[in-house]
Order: sequence, then C-alpha cells, then structure tokens
Amino acid sequence: MNADMSLARLKDNFLATSTQSMPLAGMIYWTAALIGGLLLAPRQHALAVAFGSGLIFPLAVLIDRLRGRNFLKAGRDNPLTQMFLQSVVMIALLWPLVILGGVGKPLFIVLGAAILTGIVWIPYGWAANDPVGMRHAIARALLCYVAYLFAPADLAASAICLAVLLCYGYSLACMRRGDELERVTQGATVAQ
Repeated sequence: MNADMSLARLKDNFLATSTQSMPLAGMIYWTAALIGGLLLAPRQHALAVAFGSGLIFPLAVLIDRLRGRNFLKAGRDNPLTQMFLQSVVMIALLWPLVILGGVGKPLFIVLGAAILTGIVWIPYGWAANDPVGMRHAIARALLCYVAYLFAPADLAASAICLAVLLCYGYSLACMRRGDELERVTQGATVAQ
C-alpha cells in the first residue's frame, strides 16, 4: 500500500478486503457453546468455552478459504488490517485473566469469554468505519452481564451464549460489506 494513502482510503480497503467469516465462525462457535451449556456440567462447559474459543479465528480462516477468499493475504499491506489482527493477539494475552479469575467459578469463565472476545468488534468497527462494531461490543457486554446476573442459575451459561448470538445476528444483518462499498465506489465513479 502507498504510505501516503488517506485514512478514508485505508478504511475503504479494510472493508473491501474483510469478510463475514469471523462473525460466521463466532456464530458457529457460540451456538455450540449454547448447546454445550444445556448438556454439559458447568465445569465441563467452562473448560470447553475456555479452550474452544481459540477456534474462532482458525475457523474464520477456514470459512474464508472455502469461499475462495483470504483476508489475511488480501489486507496484508493495510495497517488497519494489521491493527485488527493485533487486537486478536491482545485478547489472547488477556485470556489467562479470565481463566485465573474463573477458578472455582465456571460461569465467570463463560461470562469473561463472551465479553472479552466481543472486544475485537471495537477495532473492527473503527477500521471498517462502521458503528456496528462499537454497538456490538457494548450491547454484548451489557446483555451478558444481564444474563449472568438475572438468568436462572442452571440456564445462565446458555443465556450468556444466547446474548452473544443475538449480537452476532444484529451485526451480520447491519454491518457494512465490502461488496456494498464496491457498488458505492463504482456509482461515484460513473457519476463523475
């Protein structure tokens, strides 16, 4: 990429090269976690969430490859893509806090995982110039806290997972897509 490229063009490039593979992978994972919350003992479920959430990123890469895309390669030269990927590393570095804080409190691990993995939506939204990212992160945290505090104890873990899925549904329905950007850009070019 050209070092002199404007921030607006970098954001357009980020959006054009990103895909919906990460939200799709997240929905698959959190659906499995919701079902696991209904079927597994609380400690087993917490263990599955603690270690299973690391599968979201590789699953997103796999979904992208199956769809004939590679967002890692496509956005490699964009510093906003690099920032987004670094935010995934930041969450991985904070992950032990959730596990250590949840020793003996399995529901806390599910809550921590749901909120911490939702933080990645903030840099995504900023880089894509899309308010859905911030809305997702805030709504997800609030809904997860509500589920943690007010859902019946035997359903709280699944309620947290359901809160995450509701936020994913909203985000997938409302987030800007690279193909929309391409149509808008082509329309602006034709108008000129």
